[in-house]
Amino acid sequence: QVQLVESGGGLVQAGGSLRLSCAASTRFFSLRTMGWYRQAPGKQRELVADITSDGSTTYADSVKGRFTISRDNAKKMVYLQMNSLKPEDTAVYYCNESPTATYDWGQGTQVSVSP
Repeated sequence: QVQLVESGGGLVQAGGSLRLSCAASTRFFSLRTMGWYRQAPGKQRELVADITSDGSTTYADSVKGRFTISRDNAKKMVYLQMNSLKPEDTAVYYCNESPTATYDWGQGTQVSVSP
């Protein structure tokens, strides 16, 4: 069973930065497109960024130019560098395969951005 463990969230002021990390236990990690998702209170979970096995990236319009996704296949890690954070970025952030979230969801990491 694949385990996903997210970390790095916290409380920051608008304009601040955070770097999220995700550790994945799948042996086939290097072959998978991985994504970062988020779910704000009362809203559906949405994909904000993903990265293919060869490093190609895509971003939701709402985070383009502010967030950067990266991966380290040797460490089986995915990262999300979040800059210029806005209050509307407040959510629980999760990683999973993309575009279909194949694995069981981890516990996520809370990101809270104050005005």
